[in-house]
Amino acid sequence: MTEIKDQSIQQYLDQLASKAPTPGGGSAAAFLGAQAAALTSMVCNLTIGKPKYAAVEAEMQTLLSKSESLRTTLTDMIQADIDIFNQLMAAYGLAKQTEQEKTARSQQIQIALREATLVPLACAKACAEAIELSRQAADKGNLNVISDAGVAVMSAYAGLKSAALNVYINAASLKDRPFAEEKLTELERVLKGTDIEAEEIYQRVKNKL
Repeated sequence: MTEIKDQSIQQYLDQLASKAPTPGGGSAAAFLGAQAAALTSMVCNLTIGKPKYAAVEAEMQTLLSKSESLRTTLTDMIQADIDIFNQLMAAYGLAKQTEQEKTARSQQIQIALREATLVPLACAKACAEAIELSRQAADKGNLNVISDAGVAVMSAYAGLKSAALNVYINAASLKDRPFAEEKLTELERVLKGTDIEAEEIYQRVKNKL
């Protein structure tokens, strides 16, 4: 089967709009993060090699390497969300006639729910990193494309908050409450301060326009 990342944007959006269960919000969150990383890379690519920005050339090269690595990670997460959701739906579809079947089904659902909590948590962390990378692009990037750094931070922030929703909904269904609470605490650490940070970067970009 063709991976979602190998499809056209139109195909992706058509599937997103359809009755099909995947792709859904989790994939959209990862896509937002991947866009953010790509936009940061764009700012880097349009800063590197410009005599006016020679003083920050090395920093932009390093930033570009980080943003491209992050873009790959987040792009892969688009499919990862689809895969784990399909796994969860398969678990819910298992037979439940006998007590043994019910027990086996419940176990498989819980296994899938753990992964369905971990995948968006990883996405949230990656999106938080994308916010920080956009700050560097906003601070030192080519002023002619600085607005793109602003779009990057807003896209990363949207991806972060969207991924968080998927952590919340899946963690709520976990029977292993210590594990669930641990991951929710981890998520809150990731989210802490990002509302202010994203707005600060956005305003920093706006003030440069």
